[in-house]
This record gives sequence, structure tokens and C-alpha cells, in this order.
Amino acid sequence: MKREELIAQVKEEYANIASAASQQHFHKTSTELTPEGYYNNLQSAVITEIKNGTFDNCRSGTEIINKVAADKSILSDF
Repeated sequence: MKREELIAQVKEEYANIASAASQQHFHKTSTELTPEGYYNNLQSAVITEIKNGTFDNCRSGTEIINKVAADKSILSDF
């Protein structure tokens, strides 16, 4: 799959995840980083790695998100 397609899928997935997290934690924010901020930072790191070819063996944005959720150490900028 082309990297641009993976980036588009990842952006859509993280937007959905951030929205759901914001709704669940609306009254529980105890840090300065909001769920949207956290997922925006995570998304940026993932996009950087997609551009670097780290996920060239992945078939979908969902597969990438699952890999990152299981092991964030694959992200050099996070």
C-alpha cells in the first residue's frame, strides 16, 4: 500500500480514537495534555515513521495503529 494511503488511514483512525477518548474522559482530565493532544503527538510520530518506511510491510492504517499500541518503542520520536 502506498504511504500516502496509510497516512490518510492513520489520520482517520487516530481522529476517531481521540474523539472517543475525549468523550470518555471529559471530566477526568488531571494533566495538561488532553486526549486530542496525546493522539495528535502519537499520530505525528507514526506519520514520520510511515514516511521513513518503518511500516512499509503493513497493509492498513489499522495494522499500524495496532502495532504501535502493542509497542510504542518502534517510534523514534515518541
